Amino acid sequence: MLKTIQDLMRPPPGMEFDFSQPLGEPALAPQGGVAWRVFADPVALFVGGVAAVLLELAEPSVRSGVWDHSGFQRDPGMRLRRTGFAAMMTVYGPRSASEKLIARVVRMHGHVKGATPTGLPYRANDPRLLDWVQATAVFGFAEAYHRYVQPLSPAEKDAVFAEGEPAARLYGATGAPRSWAAWEALLAETAPGLEGSGILADFLRLMAGAPLVPQPMRPLQRLLVRAAVEIIPEPVRSLPQLRGRGLRFGEATLVRALAQATALLPLRDTPPVQAARRLAIHPERSSAV
Repeated sequence: MLKTIQDLMRPPPGMEFDFSQPLGEPALAPQGGVAWRVFADPVALFVGGVAAVLLELAEPSVRSGVWDHSGFQRDPGMRLRRTGFAAMMTVYGPRSASEKLIARVVRMHGHVKGATPTGLPYRANDPRLLDWVQATAVFGFAEAYHRYVQPLSPAEKDAVFAEGEPAARLYGATGAPRSWAAWEALLAETAPGLEGSGILADFLRLMAGAPLVPQPMRPLQRLLVRAAVEIIPEPVRSLPQLRGRGLRFGEATLVRALAQATALLPLRDTPPVQAARRLAIHPERSSAV
């Protein structure tokens, strides 16, 4: 199971990329920063990614854009891996490649528009929606790491948001939070418009049953999905589709043990290790947990 979780860090089929080239080219995120540690942990990546999507799906316009124009319904595991790869690129990838990938995503988003079931028009490149998507992603990964891998100090929580600012700006999320306090302010501002839907329940069902790991390991997969629900902030966590879907008594300890055991495995040729080679730094500096 540990090796299988770690394999989720690798680029999905068709998106192979050598993070070790070109030598010396910096990433969008500062090398050795807090984001380098957070994204080097596969459990934090999986749990944080699921949490981020749950928060996205609670916003009506983002929900319609994601559910109607992406592959979550057909292949949620692959869609999550592609999203994770884009995030890994912004943290570990050479700046030039990250800029090209983001520009391609922005162009694709330019074609994503429509209306919510209540008739509210939306477009994927709306800065308001981009700010929410960027903020929920950073929150999800950082909070998963903080809760299940290693506690982050207030300064480190601020740093994760600040380190994501160059990528956020390229995506068009010009108002994305640059600190934990700014994230909490955005959450409070957005909260009145957040809502539950059957799509939230559908997403949880898809993630719990998707063939991400071999069948005998599915209980642990479902455990990590519940771990994602556990870290969702209010008022979203109290929505009917999420209420009671978090961790049961004693399971947080099991998730922490799983995360720490995974961290002891050799990182092998994953993006953090390749990026460390590109920048001629010791791999453990980018992956210490």
